[in-house]
Amino acid sequence: MAYKSTLNQEAKSTLPIGIFDSGIGGLTVVKDIVKVLPYEKIIYFGDTARVPYGNKSKETIVRFAREDINFLLNFNVKAIVAACFTVSSNALSTLKKEFDIPIFGMINPGVEALKKIKISQKIVGIIGTYATIESKTYEKTIKSLSNLQTFSQPCPLFVPIAEEGWSDHKATYLIAEEYLAPLKSRGVNILIMGCTHYPILKGVIKKVMGNDIKLIEPGKEASKILKEHLRKNNLLRKGKGEIEIYLSDLPRNFKRTVNNFIGRDIKKVYLKDEEGKVRPIHL
Repeated sequence: MAYKSTLNQEAKSTLPIGIFDSGIGGLTVVKDIVKVLPYEKIIYFGDTARVPYGNKSKETIVRFAREDINFLLNFNVKAIVAACFTVSSNALSTLKKEFDIPIFGMINPGVEALKKIKISQKIVGIIGTYATIESKTYEKTIKSLSNLQTFSQPCPLFVPIAEEGWSDHKATYLIAEEYLAPLKSRGVNILIMGCTHYPILKGVIKKVMGNDIKLIEPGKEASKILKEHLRKNNLLRKGKGEIEIYLSDLPRNFKRTVNNFIGRDIKKVYLKDEEGKVRPIHL
């Protein structure tokens, strides 16, 4: 689907940034983006009715992501961030061919952060959903730059644990030790957190892997890349920043989870039905 804005440059700068994820984990990316782009308007869509994407087929992931982008285009966004690592690793190349709008994923930002780390011998660990790990997108991208050692490990239980808010729970430590033991035994000294939920658990992850581990949060790097794109194209917005959240279903304990993930109350939350109609939610 081609997309072209007919607005002049000054008007384009006032347009919002669209961000989507399969659920609410992408709010950690919103938090990173707001830190470096505090004046921007953010339209966030979490496809909470169909989460998780990580156990779906590649064809279904592409279809869902395409529908998510089409929804965001209703708001005349000036750029889109695919905060979902599963989408970034399984569908991004297809989406970029279909849509004539800048789309930023999570894979390349993680690799860019990796390149900046000054360690003589880099042994890289990658953790993520099954779909992200099985795609081997990170490994392929990293090895195209240099012949680094990479080891990957799916950590699916980190997602519900993060949403439960168990960032310092004894059960979280036990699960983290089980998941991360193979990476630790291989001497991994750089760990890419390939899921939006994982930064919530970075304290536990760092404690299990050891204080010398270098943790990469791709959302932070993606926010810098997005800012540079907007700056180069004279698209930086002036004025007060805003955040609007749209969901395809209202998760239980949503308000608590939002506060945990983004660190603030959000007043503008909307529910999107199957026909694309939206209505406000009063939390």
